[in-house]
Parts: sequence; structure tokens; C-alpha cells
Amino acid sequence: MGAQKGRDLLLKVDQAGTGSFQTVAGLRSHTLSFNAASVNVSNQESIGQWRELLSGAGVKSAGIRGSGIFKDAAADATVRSYFFTGTIRRWQVVIPDFGIVDGLFQITGMDFGGRHDGEVTFELVLESAGELTFTAI
Repeated sequence: MGAQKGRDLLLKVDQAGTGSFQTVAGLRSHTLSFNAASVNVSNQESIGQWRELLSGAGVKSAGIRGSGIFKDAAADATVRSYFFTGTIRRWQVVIPDFGIVDGLFQITGMDFGGRHDGEVTFELVLESAGELTFTAI
């Protein structure tokens, strides 16, 4: 994957649960991280006392962190309600020239900030809440 514009990485949510995704905010920075916990099966007979891991085991997770400004008052209200009610929704992260990550996420962190000479900004943290799919584009 060659160099890409950061603004082309999009965060979208399926607000109605119908499979129709809308961009909810103008994100200025974004991070998508994948994690996989390993399962250690080392024992006294492990060759050379090296750690052994169980293939295909462990828990996988993903996290999304983004900051920016909300698209409009309705998007602001929707995202805030998801946070305060603990709602799990289907979200998409569109990575240009790479693919789309799609799945259930819960908002686990939300920060607001602003400068005296600028707009109010937010930072959003989402954690995966089920299986994710990846579609190459």
C-alpha cells in the first residue's frame, strides 16, 4: 500500500441496523489496531525451555481511536447516546486502497476538548464486540 491521505480513512456507523452506513464525523486523526492474545502451552519438556504457543487459539480484538469534529448536531447526539447507553452497533472503517473492516463495536471512551480560538473537538475510542470481517478493495 502506497502513501494515502489520512482524511480518506473513514469511520461509519449503521445507525438503524439496516446495513446502511453513514459517516458520523469529520475525523482528523484515526488509528485502527488489531490484537491477538496468545495461549502459552509451554511445559517442562519444551525443547530448550523455549516458550510454545497454541496455534489458532487466544482472543482477537480490535480497537479504533479517532478524533475530530462531529458532522452535525444529529451525529453528535447519536454518538453520545451510544456511549451513555452502552449501545453496541455495527461500524465500518474504510482504509483506502486496502479494504473495509466491518463489525460490532462499543464506544468505550469519549473525550471533548477545545481551544479558546477554535472549535470543540472530540476523541472516540471503540472496542470490538464480536467477529470482524475484512473485505479487500
